[in-house]
Amino acid sequence: MRRIIYIIISIVCCFHSVMAEAQTHPEGGNTFTLSGRVTDENQDPLELATVTILPQMKVAFTNLKGNYSLSGVSADSVVVRFSMVGYKTKTRVLRRPKGKLTLQVQMFADNRIGEVVVTEKRRQTGSTEMLDKEDLKTVQRSASITGNAVEDMIQTQAGVSTHSELSSQYNVRGGAFDENSVYINNVEVYRPFLVRNGQQEGLSVINPDMVESVGFSTGGYEAKYGDKMSSALDIKYRRPEKFEANVMASLLGASGFVGFSTKKFSWSNGLRYKRTSSLLGKMDTKGEYDPSFLDYQTYMVYSPNKRWDISFLGNISENHYNFTPENRETTFGTQDNVKSLRIYFDGQEKDLFRTFFGTLGITRKFTEKTKLSLMGSAFSTKEQETYDIQGQYWLDQTETSENLGVGTYFEHTRNYLKARVLSTKLMLEHKSRKHEFLAGLTLKKEHIEEKSREYEYRDSSGYSVPHTGHDLHMIYTLSANNVLDATRIEAFMQDSYRFTSGGWDAEKNERDENRMTLYTLNYGVRFANWSFNKESIVSPRVSLSIVPGKNHDVTYRFAAGLYYQAPFYKELRDTSTVDGVTTALLNENIKSQRSIHLIAAYDRRFRVSEKRYRFSAELYYKALSNLVPYSVSNVKVVYYGTNEASGHTAGLDLKLYGEFVPGTDSWLSFSVMNTGMKLHGKSVPLPTDQRYAVNLFFTDYFPGTQRLKMALKLAFADGLPFAAPHRGVEDNNFRAPAYKRADIGMSYRLYDNERKDGKGKRDKKKAFRNIWLGVDCLNLFGINNVNSYYWVTDVSNHQYAVPNYLTGRQINAKVQIEF
Repeated sequence: MRRIIYIIISIVCCFHSVMAEAQTHPEGGNTFTLSGRVTDENQDPLELATVTILPQMKVAFTNLKGNYSLSGVSADSVVVRFSMVGYKTKTRVLRRPKGKLTLQVQMFADNRIGEVVVTEKRRQTGSTEMLDKEDLKTVQRSASITGNAVEDMIQTQAGVSTHSELSSQYNVRGGAFDENSVYINNVEVYRPFLVRNGQQEGLSVINPDMVESVGFSTGGYEAKYGDKMSSALDIKYRRPEKFEANVMASLLGASGFVGFSTKKFSWSNGLRYKRTSSLLGKMDTKGEYDPSFLDYQTYMVYSPNKRWDISFLGNISENHYNFTPENRETTFGTQDNVKSLRIYFDGQEKDLFRTFFGTLGITRKFTEKTKLSLMGSAFSTKEQETYDIQGQYWLDQTETSENLGVGTYFEHTRNYLKARVLSTKLMLEHKSRKHEFLAGLTLKKEHIEEKSREYEYRDSSGYSVPHTGHDLHMIYTLSANNVLDATRIEAFMQDSYRFTSGGWDAEKNERDENRMTLYTLNYGVRFANWSFNKESIVSPRVSLSIVPGKNHDVTYRFAAGLYYQAPFYKELRDTSTVDGVTTALLNENIKSQRSIHLIAAYDRRFRVSEKRYRFSAELYYKALSNLVPYSVSNVKVVYYGTNEASGHTAGLDLKLYGEFVPGTDSWLSFSVMNTGMKLHGKSVPLPTDQRYAVNLFFTDYFPGTQRLKMALKLAFADGLPFAAPHRGVEDNNFRAPAYKRADIGMSYRLYDNERKDGKGKRDKKKAFRNIWLGVDCLNLFGINNVNSYYWVTDVSNHQYAVPNYLTGRQINAKVQIEF
């Protein structure tokens, strides 16, 4: 802001001097012209530097090549000043200047140190928590099915839950999967739309080998993050400082990373492959599983000088899921009431999810504290979900051998979707001693084409269900043929203001920094407009953190804001049923869902036996309105397509983080939550109403060595409400069993070349930096967790819910080599 004011004043002064010159020297007088070039300490051009002739107040600014030119009135001595924010001012004196003169000037950065505030590790003063990068490496080496280390770490945080180890998606404080925004290098990224179960999910768009920092907020986040109601995940990719590489291979997939850098250029490349055939083959439904997921990412940054950065991030993802089921046998119920289901299948499923994503960014650093970025991005996805599967089933009562149901069902799906999102984003950032100002403007063009056809036929004891006696009806049909073309305009502006109070030592008659109360105030507003429904939304947001002077180990945090879930695609699909046929159309009258966040938090750092810990507690309440009700089946979210409900979410999140074992970090989180929704005059819980959840991530070294490391991951979460298929969320009269899971992984550092000379430097003559060997036991206790239900219908339309169990116990071996 001071720079902007300075430029305005300079322009006014320049105009004033020109007018004064015109009056004082009407015939031109004895004048001279001064030109030249201004550079920095690296001989790079310095643009927008100010050149002033004192006291004549003649002002000029250097152009993009650092060149300048201005005229002045000759005198015995003429003082010329060269200045720019962030650089030391230079002065030159000209003696009786005449005619055309040239003056080259080199300026140096002003390295004078102002106020320095030293903070401890990982102190959270805002609504976004910066997760430790070393913890990400630990999670990456631990037991995992998805191979998505960032999401694995997010799923263990307080307020976050998941009920499927096959999925990288997560719920935050009662929100749906679609209510979480994800950013990579300040650009919002998207997931495939048609995925309906965790088995179809491929690799996350986030490559953990390329991550520099992970910021995560479970609510009350800043205005710079988009229009979602639950959470914001902010990922920054890193620039390698030297050549580095690693490869990893396991029974479930492989990955490789190569990165290098020069003085002006850095390039990172990540390739990942995932294949879960061996894991899925142990599920209740037997058959030929042929899933393959491939992902390649590249990140390049070119810096011709210290003021310009040109970057490119590209991602290509190709996910195939092919499945030919053969048979299934499931036993379920209680000890006194055991039922068994047998199914024989015909048919197959073939799915394709192909995604392209790229972003090109140009950043101009005017000074070390001011920069302007222009980013263009493109996202394209081609998805198809096709299957024709027939099953003949028998449901029996095991104790009596009574046949409860016999019949046939047939499921048909032909879903095709193409989507393209093009966006341009302009972002300005300016930092001063106490302020951090950020503003952005984004323009998005969206194009989505959908062609869907689904139906399900059920036959029980020779009768079509539903049975009318004279008509033949499918139990479920869906038809959709929609095209969406729309434009979004988004803008935000926010400021983080850091200030202090108190701390006066009366005895010493001076200020004591150790007694000062520290404040961080973040305030901002976000605006968005969508051409499809012609809706404009305004989201004011504010947060405040207080570190009391009496105890700098304590932090109090408060946040409030108005958040919207702007409709994108799924929320728009409004269905209507005529003569048994359901048609999905796009609802042009839909409005954004709205949530008011109120958050109060308490953080405390402490030590026990010289081991450091941090305890966090967050109490939150979310008032929900304009809700679009939805149902969840596995990971598929189906919306009503209309704003029909209001509700609330309230809860408490607790987290203990620290060195349970010296030298390595672990954490324990506990959450309790209550949700409610008013729909059609009926009070029901949200489909993601998880009343409690406990997560533990614990790491330890074996006695006597730090080469052998263990990581244990425990999850215990309340089951979610559910109802029979093709019914509304208001009929969620059942609740699934609790989700219980334990995964343990052992990793052994076979080769260590990181600390060879006693100074933490590796022996560069050796090719390898580290070699890790690992073995994991997934689902250690072999617990049969329920993911969803298969519904068997008899001729009287009575339905039986047969649980679909998730993965069983599995051993996985892996090796990782770091170069």
